[in-house]
Amino acid sequence: MRVKNSIVNILFGLGNQALITSLSFFSRTVFINTLGIEYLGINGLLTNILAMLSLAEAGIGASIMYSLYKPVAEQDKDKINALMNFFRKAYLAIAAVVLLLGLSIMPFLGLFTKDTNVDQLYLIYGLFLLNTVLPYLYVYKNSFLNICQKGYIVTGIYSVSTIISTLLKICVLHFTENYLLYLLIETSTTLLTSIILVKIVNRKYPYLLEKNSARLDEETRGNIVRNVKAIVLQNIGNYLIFGTENIIISSFISVAAVGLYSNYKMLIEISRTFINQINNNVYHSLGNLVAKESKEKVFSIYKVYSLINFWLYSLVSVTMMIIITPFIKLWIGSDFLLNEEILYILVFTFFERGMRNPITTVKTTSGIFAEDRYAPIIQAVFNLIISIILVQNIGLAGVFLGTFISSLLVPFWYTPYLVFSKIFKLSLVSYFKLYFSYLSIGISMYILVNYLSSFVSNDNLISLLIKSALIVFIINLFYVAIFYKTKEFQYLVVIIRGFKSKLSIPLKGKRKKLTDTFL
Repeated sequence: MRVKNSIVNILFGLGNQALITSLSFFSRTVFINTLGIEYLGINGLLTNILAMLSLAEAGIGASIMYSLYKPVAEQDKDKINALMNFFRKAYLAIAAVVLLLGLSIMPFLGLFTKDTNVDQLYLIYGLFLLNTVLPYLYVYKNSFLNICQKGYIVTGIYSVSTIISTLLKICVLHFTENYLLYLLIETSTTLLTSIILVKIVNRKYPYLLEKNSARLDEETRGNIVRNVKAIVLQNIGNYLIFGTENIIISSFISVAAVGLYSNYKMLIEISRTFINQINNNVYHSLGNLVAKESKEKVFSIYKVYSLINFWLYSLVSVTMMIIITPFIKLWIGSDFLLNEEILYILVFTFFERGMRNPITTVKTTSGIFAEDRYAPIIQAVFNLIISIILVQNIGLAGVFLGTFISSLLVPFWYTPYLVFSKIFKLSLVSYFKLYFSYLSIGISMYILVNYLSSFVSNDNLISLLIKSALIVFIINLFYVAIFYKTKEFQYLVVIIRGFKSKLSIPLKGKRKKLTDTFL
């Protein structure tokens, strides 16, 4: 059932993302042509500033979701209701805090937007703030669907909502060029989508509406509080690492530079979101697995997950390195290009961060929060110091190089150390042996594919699509040849064949034994 739910959720997610991605390119093109690069920069800057306010969430959601895995697996409805009531009250308080913090920041907006001529900045910020606060009123219900491995429902609703919202925003930009109306559409669809999802959850799980006087036991409450304290530090650190890029760029370079970077960031985040359609569903399945199974079985699935993760991230990273520059040139013109060195840094950072997904998933679903609570703060200090020094010496590339260097100094080795020593009880050498073998394969693929694809021109969209298809085909062909005989690959073959057989896995002989090993 774990496998079935994961595959259904993944397929829904991928289909949804493909449709939304197509619309997002059209929407971004209309945005740039109607409002210009400064509004694009303001859009990215305010997103970063309001991400800072989301630190008020302080990891409460992650901690309670971790606490829900076991009662959901055991169908302990009293415990589920007690946790969900706590969840709801916590997020109402968070919404109030975020709103107050957001209002308190308004007088200082001018510090980050010295060189912009965007009108009605404070009203724009107010709409951004409202759009940040509203989801907190309903997010606990959406999270419950994900925990129950019904994420495809959330994906489907958000799919329809995003499509309608994007089409309306495109029309507004094209006919009115009104950014405020553009933001109002975003706010309205966010609220409506959240209400619809709440009604679906209430109908699907009516016991969540039952009045329940049960209180959380002291042990559970204590675990949540302890985990929240740890995640607070992690969230602050993560924001200072990934959420301050646009603020540093706008402060030391310009708001327009934020706009240029935002196009690259959009393409990278689209790629990350595609991969996360798989990773997010594996995350909740692995959480269910950790709650029920032995560390040996968890380690077996971790290795399968690692292979999938490397395959996807290396495939996407190589493709981005070769395709992004000619794509942006064809899409919106050479004036929107950044230096090739910046692209390489961005893609390497994307790959390094992505390669940590399996180990981070095991860490989080196993409840390891407190042990590395200071790691993101330490990384953030390195990141800010290095980025600010480098941006003043080498320009825009320095901001991203600081992020990459800081990741190598802290989480690159410390997160796997925690998981391998505390969960798997294995040497860290085995982790890095696998990691660097994957890395060498990925680099070899880039060298080979970059050479072979150079024979295909970048002159038009058709040739670029042919080049992309060639890259994907060659990499997948080589990866099948390289990994075919591994247990992890054979396990995936079993799953795929089983899914084709109406989501049931008829196994005989060795294939049955193989699946027993992993499940």
